[in-house]
Amino acid sequence: MPQWVEAGLWGLVGGAALVLGAAAAWWVRVPRRVVAGIMAFGAGVLISAFAFDLVDEAQQAGGLGPTAGGFLGGAAVYVLINVLLARRGAQHRKRSGGRQPSEQDTAGSGAAIAVGALLDGVPESVVLGLSLLGGGGIGVTVLAAVFISNVPEGLSSAAGMKAAGRSARYVFGVWTGIAVASGVAALVGNLLLRTASPATVAAITAVAAGAILAMIADTMIPEAFERTELYTGLLATIGFLTAFVIGHAG
Repeated sequence: MPQWVEAGLWGLVGGAALVLGAAAAWWVRVPRRVVAGIMAFGAGVLISAFAFDLVDEAQQAGGLGPTAGGFLGGAAVYVLINVLLARRGAQHRKRSGGRQPSEQDTAGSGAAIAVGALLDGVPESVVLGLSLLGGGGIGVTVLAAVFISNVPEGLSSAAGMKAAGRSARYVFGVWTGIAVASGVAALVGNLLLRTASPATVAAITAVAAGAILAMIADTMIPEAFERTELYTGLLATIGFLTAFVIGHAG
């Protein structure tokens, strides 16, 4: 199997976790405190993955300069786009309660939420595609982190969409589309960068890592803290340790 095809399939697997979470939210009444707890755990998993498997490896491969520049650039671009989307109604796209606006409340918010979900998912998928470039197979820690964090993301956001009165067609259309886009992003990232220099790959990996960290701080932690409050730090720490153990086992 060509490596770029494998990258696309792994990206699709990571994105499918969003659909799985959305399905759970739509058909099962999951307590918001449980959703928030899983979100905190997922945030810790992602933080561990980008700290050890993205930023550190990018620095070793491409140097400190490209890594630092890419990391800050990724965060800045994510925040800028997120601010623009927030003004159109996507600010609380990962909230499971009644904070998400309906289309009647804010015209165009449905499209903004969909674009915001895409913004959240693409950096993770690109990283999955890049993790195959070394020839050692998929990065298990990164894949686990993406999958584990995507389930509560899809669950929480879909619960909020349902509370805002959005249809099943919209909810599952959004998450299925994001899952497919995740596969495409991983495929394209692997295909376009397979001949790139280590510094270029490091910079782009760092861009994705910066965007992921900004996403965690802007969307995942607020939802987690709203319900788990003082337990958020402990749950995130457990998630961090889980990913660290996965990455160093064996």
